[in-house]
Amino acid sequence: MQRDQIADAVVERLAASRERLREQFTRSSARIGHFVLDHVLPADLASQVYQAFPSPGRMTLKRSLREHKYIAAQMDRYERLVEEALFAFQDVRVLREIERITGLDRLEGDPELYAGGISVMVKNHFLNPHIDNSHDKDRSRWRVLNALFYVTPQWGDEDGGHLELWPDGPGAQPVTLHSRFNRLVVMATHAQSWHSVSPVLAPRPRCCVSNYYFRRAPVRDSDRFHVTSFRGRPEQPVRDLVLKLDAGMRAVLRRVFKKGLGRLTHLYRR
Repeated sequence: MQRDQIADAVVERLAASRERLREQFTRSSARIGHFVLDHVLPADLASQVYQAFPSPGRMTLKRSLREHKYIAAQMDRYERLVEEALFAFQDVRVLREIERITGLDRLEGDPELYAGGISVMVKNHFLNPHIDNSHDKDRSRWRVLNALFYVTPQWGDEDGGHLELWPDGPGAQPVTLHSRFNRLVVMATHAQSWHSVSPVLAPRPRCCVSNYYFRRAPVRDSDRFHVTSFRGRPEQPVRDLVLKLDAGMRAVLRRVFKKGLGRLTHLYRR
């Protein structure tokens, strides 16, 4: 299955649901704009993508107070179907359809997968509340949308590992978007788009295909450059303090070293 064929299926589903998704995104756009689309691919194809995922041992483990998960961006190391599915969401026709839904024009994909790629989370893995880095690796384009495609079959609402949006900030209450099989979630990324992943409770891998979309202007005119910043959950006051200090220190370093420190490791190097 080639990426243009997978993109055909994605475009068809987006177009068929365009008005409903546009209304959903518009209704939520004053806080954290988002839409949710189920049954994105034929079910057997989505299952094949899941089966093609690499084992966690072949991926990079990220473990800290901020997060606990496996990630990968060097897609040519893995089965081709996973790469084809991932880049299908960067097909220009998919981008144009998402533009029609969100009202954000001139969207661009990211062939280098700066913070994109694939992720696997197993039992007790999590992602604390955070806002994403505002730009691409060269600080020339704004990161404006996050597209998450979930492919674990029979992933139940009781299994955890769900996307949480915090429209009133990480000290309030989140809105939970369940990470159900064959579901696409597209959310706006800006200086107030706090989001997280709840701890995984199931003894099975929760697999996700992730893309970021960029453009030359931010979602909100008031946005300024910022680094990825993590916070504690409401029941984690000590961790919250530590993570706020961590974010402040990294922000200072990025203002001084505008291209960052050291060589970026999470990129697709062709």
